[in-house]
Amino acid sequence: MEKYIPLKFNPSISIFLWVVILFLGYNLYKSIIGPVEFNQVKRIRYAKVIENLKDIRISELAYQEIEGKFSGNFDSLIQFIDTAKFAITQRRDTSYADVERNRAFGLDAQKGGYYIEEIIVDTLRFASVKDSLFGDSDRYKTMMYIPDVDNKEITEGSKFELQAGKFEKNDVFYSVFEASVAKRLLLSDQDTDLIYQEEQLVSVDGINGPTVRVGTMKDIDTGGNWPKLYDSPKQ
Repeated sequence: MEKYIPLKFNPSISIFLWVVILFLGYNLYKSIIGPVEFNQVKRIRYAKVIENLKDIRISELAYQEIEGKFSGNFDSLIQFIDTAKFAITQRRDTSYADVERNRAFGLDAQKGGYYIEEIIVDTLRFASVKDSLFGDSDRYKTMMYIPDVDNKEITEGSKFELQAGKFEKNDVFYSVFEASVAKRLLLSDQDTDLIYQEEQLVSVDGINGPTVRVGTMKDIDTGGNWPKLYDSPKQ
């Protein structure tokens, strides 16, 4: 014998089914569109961060050229940019007779004797590091701050982590530096599962590892860990 649900219960069941359908539909939509939106957000935020990291890199390279090492302190790095100067030099080759050697062997410098070859470096003038790197811009004074990436969880004035020191390779110590920010901080207002996946990323088209960084304390490398797409004019 067939059983029928009383007519008065049908609206309740229909509403319940519609709620379930809408819930499942929303979850399906989020599972598809969520990663797309996440990738759009991360790319915009990474691009802003990378612009500051590029400024930090050229500042560190200038610091190393003059001071012989990298700086692990933003205050000293900025002071350096404000006050330091590059030496503009000119290299030229020269040669002259090796008098003592020619005398020892009884040779004439004009007839097959020995000559000494030297490279002379002349200092022509000095140029401001600030003007050479940044021209009229003073953006270097704020390069240590994580830029506004539309994430309210990042407080104003938050800084990149900056380290400098030595790295040993083949019994030789090299100066190294690293400026970085955690992906988890930049994306803290996004889906936690997608953040975790992003931290584990290994891809030639992505930023590998848990941080966005320039330089490294673990190798002789002053490059950034981002792909070329972030170096294009559009970025």
